[in-house]
Amino acid sequence: MMRAVPTPESDSSHDLYYPNKMVRIMLLALEEVMGRNGVNAVLNLAGLRHLVNNYPPNNFDRQVTFDEIGAIMRALEDMYGPRGGRGIALRAGRAAFKYGIKEFGPILGIADLAFRLLPLNMKLKVGADIFAEAFNRFSDQRVHIIDEAERIIWQNHTCPMCAGRKTDTPCCHLAVGILQESLYWVSGGKHFEVTQTTCRAMGDEVCTFILDKKPMD
Repeated sequence: MMRAVPTPESDSSHDLYYPNKMVRIMLLALEEVMGRNGVNAVLNLAGLRHLVNNYPPNNFDRQVTFDEIGAIMRALEDMYGPRGGRGIALRAGRAAFKYGIKEFGPILGIADLAFRLLPLNMKLKVGADIFAEAFNRFSDQRVHIIDEAERIIWQNHTCPMCAGRKTDTPCCHLAVGILQESLYWVSGGKHFEVTQTTCRAMGDEVCTFILDKKPMD
């Protein structure tokens, strides 16, 4: 049975889903950073005991709700504090991209030689478009890209990282880590500033991430 495609005007986070494959990648990335026992503790705290030692299968079925993902992110901060949880989420986001590019790269054509030969500015724009398409195509996350002269604006109109949360500051740290590592990979080893400026958990309409086009090194 097909679900209606969510829109920014009509979404409800408990009716939005990530595919099993993406959630599995996220949990494997967290495990790389904090170990299996650490992940199990977070899942227990998040009320997701059914995932303890039982990660979702490696398929594209959309079976994990945004609220469940948001609960994992909240549990990270509850367990390690805002600063510690942020650090773990950033590191896990960078690891998640490395896992994800192996799974999704061949599907999206991102590893093609023609892409690798593009000028850096063009690679950043094309790469952002392709990565956004991965979320738009395989999940209920809705991404919109705005390309400007010196930066790329990445907007999540629906976002699993902060689903079900209320915060005073932006909290989609795992997403920031993913974007940081994607720019590093696309550029062939350069670091770029990625800053989250708005967050749905703060009451904003979208989660906004500013990706500087000028590398820091």
